[in-house]
Amino acid sequence: MDVTASAHAAALWAGLHLFLLLVLSVLVTRQRRKHRVSLGDGGVPALAQAIRAFGNATEYVPSALIGLAILALVSAPPLFVHVAGVVLFAGRVLHAVSLSRSGEATLPRAIGALATWIAYIAIAAALIFYAVP
Repeated sequence: MDVTASAHAAALWAGLHLFLLLVLSVLVTRQRRKHRVSLGDGGVPALAQAIRAFGNATEYVPSALIGLAILALVSAPPLFVHVAGVVLFAGRVLHAVSLSRSGEATLPRAIGALATWIAYIAIAAALIFYAVP
């Protein structure tokens, strides 16, 4: 299997996820400036939601990207890396958008969380598969 193709696939998803984290960070900063809150959420629901959307992404994205990078190193098929990457990315975007708009439990938020977990399970299972000689 071609490590380079897998690495390119992992690089794509790492880059897109980094842009997602940047966008979520900018949304927090915009809310902080709008409401003049420098620390915490100041009791502002919109700021609290933006903080949680960013925080939630930072809780899930890094370990999944590490998993994708390791899969590239062990020459997992690029198609697998792309599928896991797109499921993770779609889940994270759906979850972030939903959480940013409402603090309530919504169907898009639940679907985003489920997609994230599916990507986690797939990445974890593939890592274990490739770990066994």
